[in-house]
Order: sequence, then C-alpha cells, then structure tokens
Amino acid sequence: LEIKDLHVNVDEKKIINGLNLKVNEGEVHALMGPNGSGKSSLSLFLSGRDGYSKSRGSIYFYNHDISQLSPEDRAKLGIFLALQYPVEIPGVTGSTFLKTEYNSLRKARNEEEVSAVDFLKLIRHKQESLNISNEMVKRHLNVGFSGGEKKRFEMLQLSLFDPKFAILDETDSGLDIDALKIVSECINKMRSEKFSMLLITHYQRLLHYV
Repeated sequence: LEIKDLHVNVDEKKIINGLNLKVNEGEVHALMGPNGSGKSSLSLFLSGRDGYSKSRGSIYFYNHDISQLSPEDRAKLGIFLALQYPVEIPGVTGSTFLKTEYNSLRKARNEEEVSAVDFLKLIRHKQESLNISNEMVKRHLNVGFSGGEKKRFEMLQLSLFDPKFAILDETDSGLDIDALKIVSECINKMRSEKFSMLLITHYQRLLHYV
C-alpha cells in the first residue's frame, strides 16, 4: 500500500491533511494518536466507505489506484477491515455470513465454491484456535455478542478470508487481557512475507503482544 499526500473530506470537512504512508509486503505498521485525529477515518476511507472523498493525493494497492473502487472490489483485491464497532445483523447467522463471503471471494479469484459440509470442516480448526464455539457461529451475526466475542469473530473472518492487507481499527478496544492475548495470537499466526497490516490503537499493550 502506498499513499502520497492524501487529503480526505467528509461532508466537505477536511479530516486527513497530507498523509504519506507506505506499507510493504510482510510489514506491520502501527498508527497511534488521540481521538479525532483521523485514524478511524483513514481506515474507513481505505475500505471504500461512502461519504469519504479524496480531494488530493494518490492511493495505490499493488499498483492499483483504489480511490474510486467499491468496498467489494477492494475486498476482492485483498483488503480487509476489522471494524472498531462490528455491526449486528439480526436474521443472518454467523456461519451463513462466513460461507457466503468466503465463496464470494473464491469466485472473484476464479476458484470453485465450497460446499456447506467442506466449509464447516474448514472453519472448525480456526474456531478452536480463537475459542469460538459452534453455538456462537450459529447465532445471528454479532447479536448479543460481548465486545470480546465480536472481536474474536472478526479474527475468524480475517483468518478465513486470508487477505493481503488488513486494517485493524482499535481491535483491542474493550478487550480483557485473555481476549487480547487470543486476538494477538491470531494476528501473529497470520504474519507472513505476503501479508501486511495496519494496526490502529490507543494503547501500547496490543503492540506488546504483536
């Protein structure tokens, strides 16, 4: 990911003013700062959120100009965002959501979709490493989840979707020490020469474990 002189507005209000950032393959970068400094706004802009517009600068991901791409097209290129506040989706189970998204990504990569049986086999091992029960996966997405459960479920998505670049927006927010260790272990397992990451946080403690 390479960002040069980036200026971003929301409702005609400037929120990012001349940002430069380069994240190479295999690198983990940390972005720290006070509330209101534009950290979460950067993560939402990178993921393609509506309402965020670039007034100046360039943003390239593997030599693709992504500034005008939809969120789904950015995801197909390999960009993943773990939200600061994961949304609840009543009526959609976690397993249905994961299988739909996983097969959508496989289709975008010209790979065959997996069956329901094969998919369940695939995620079971990943669930165990994140202390996610089958009951939790069968529940409606994030509905009634604790803060730690929501963040662990996002780590399950991260592990399953295997992106090239992940943005973790205050993933450590609201986590107790045990949940923080589980999330950090997932991050560390994902690290490779082809996977890079931007960690947005207020606290040093996440960086201590990663």
